[in-house]
Amino acid sequence: MQSGFRAGHGCTSATLKVLNDILTAIDKKHYCAAVFIDLAKAFDSVNHHILIGRLDSLGFSNDYLAWFTNYFSDRVQCVKSEGLLFGPLAVSMGVPQGSILGPTLFSVYINEVALAAGESLIHLYADDTILYTSGPSWDTVLTTLQASFNAIQLSFCGLQLLLNTSKTKCMLFNRSLPAPTRLSNITTLDGSDLEYVDNYKYLGVWLDCKLSFQTHIKHLRSKVKSRIGFLFHNKASFTHAAKHTLVKLTILPILDFGDVIYKIASNTLLNKLDAVYHSAIRFVTKAPYTTHHCDLYALVGWPLLHTRRQTHWLHVICKTLLGKVPPYLSSLVTIASPTCSTHSSRYISLVTPKTNSFFGRLSFFSFFFLSLKLVFQPLHKFLVNKL
Repeated sequence: MQSGFRAGHGCTSATLKVLNDILTAIDKKHYCAAVFIDLAKAFDSVNHHILIGRLDSLGFSNDYLAWFTNYFSDRVQCVKSEGLLFGPLAVSMGVPQGSILGPTLFSVYINEVALAAGESLIHLYADDTILYTSGPSWDTVLTTLQASFNAIQLSFCGLQLLLNTSKTKCMLFNRSLPAPTRLSNITTLDGSDLEYVDNYKYLGVWLDCKLSFQTHIKHLRSKVKSRIGFLFHNKASFTHAAKHTLVKLTILPILDFGDVIYKIASNTLLNKLDAVYHSAIRFVTKAPYTTHHCDLYALVGWPLLHTRRQTHWLHVICKTLLGKVPPYLSSLVTIASPTCSTHSSRYISLVTPKTNSFFGRLSFFSFFFLSLKLVFQPLHKFLVNKL
């Protein structure tokens, strides 16, 4: 459950996994709550002796351990400001900043924390940690989450990692059940109450307690509008080719990032992104505001935002079927075992997912299955008619 700095893993895959678990819980009419854990200066707090012990437990030879001990020892750092160089200070903790080994060593250091989650689920992206659980009653969820959070805190203490209490937040995900009349607090080991929030930015995507993605889309629109405003203000400085390149490099990546996550938002919300997308195209093409959006797409040769999202989602589907996504995603897709050897057994057959509500159909496998059905059923009918 560690997605940080690993090949084939990323913020998107991690968030898809967490989102799937939450939606599955809601589909079962369960309460689901999460603690978003923030650590203070995590990479700078790594204890070298503990890390060497971790490497030793993984089977590193004495020569390798001696090499790493040498790698960490006698390091210094200094600050240079306005031409003044301040004296060097010894660095006795932390993984070297900007190093290739640093992220991997930190992952080794924090890896066993996940074992303390107990009955709750956990996911890590380097030091970004989400701990979450679900159950039929709020009291059950609270008790389980508190116990797991206590165990996780003890693990962090053992690693000499400090919890940033002010930035560690709680959220109750609830779309189908009545909200508890009073939310009991999740507390830290020192007795501090964690704050409940309705929105939290997790790995670049704003999650809200209703999973509507309203906050995320609002931030997307604001960010894109700000950049487009700057571009329009300086449009005289750019050639047509430069405008095209600028939008592709500074605007489209904002809209594309995490679009396979927030694709489940309502069409009303998603359509609000079309307006800023059209503004970006008008900047490139100099088309007046009266130009119909269909003509805008033809002028610049770009697809609809909906088509972009669908294309990116189909890439996820393809990678999943080819086994090129993390195991925590590929394991969500259930492939049926053929009962006998037939001609059709050469093809992949998926088990039809069973869901109880609209929210269940938004989970990873259900949405995965539905997307394949929508894509291949029309294609199959077309080929049958042609034949």
